[in-house]
Amino acid sequence: MKLTAPIAAVGRAAIDQVGDLGNFAVFTAQTFAWIFTDLTRWRLLRPVLYEVGVLSMPVIIFTGAFVGMVLAVQSYFQFDALGRASWSGAVINLSVVKELGPVLAGVMIAGRVGGALAASLGTMKVTEQIDAMRSLGADPIRHLVVPRFVACFVLIPFLTIYCDFVGILGGYFVTWGYGVDTYEYWQHSASVIENWDVFTGVLKSCFFGAAIALISCYKGFQSRMGAEGVGRAATEAFVVSFMAILLLDFFIVLLLQGIYDALWGRVAIFV
Repeated sequence: MKLTAPIAAVGRAAIDQVGDLGNFAVFTAQTFAWIFTDLTRWRLLRPVLYEVGVLSMPVIIFTGAFVGMVLAVQSYFQFDALGRASWSGAVINLSVVKELGPVLAGVMIAGRVGGALAASLGTMKVTEQIDAMRSLGADPIRHLVVPRFVACFVLIPFLTIYCDFVGILGGYFVTWGYGVDTYEYWQHSASVIENWDVFTGVLKSCFFGAAIALISCYKGFQSRMGAEGVGRAATEAFVVSFMAILLLDFFIVLLLQGIYDALWGRVAIFV
């Protein structure tokens, strides 16, 4: 009995995880069903837009600015040693637009917005407000989840673009302080960055926003009773959203790189 106990524990944990994944799939399907069959009401969407968009701006500004500045410091000294300091702008801006901007913006929003969504819905679950909605014939997914999903899906790409913009400016001002020629800096950046790179970053952020909203709302709905359960739901929402962002980033990059190679072929950035 003692020898099989660890194996049984692992089996139970695996079964629980598979069941949880199935519940999440059903939750996601119900959310999309309401999105495509019922238009979200503005009065439900407006406060969530403010929460996700306006209140996230300070975090996005801080993140984007310092990401760009740190990249500028690191890349400048490397390229300056090779006598090509003006090319540092290409590396900074390409990295921010295509990869670091979308990922870090998504991670910061997952921490700020995702945790807040899970905590608010978890509190409603603990105080039986969600059960009360069901007893009155109102679908909680329609009234609580769909507005949050729409807000995250629509606004996070715009927040990512803003993060990219601030990061590019931050990197430029640092390299300008080091004496890099402004014309060459922007010329090299423009010669490297393509519309496809911008599209890649924005497309990633759409998937990140959808993942953050679905995971956070699901964790809030699955919150256990008590303050500890709500806190655990908020923590799990951030951790799982963070892992989902990294996983989605990898597979989206693989897919889009394959599409790019098939359409235009591989092109060397620095010759």
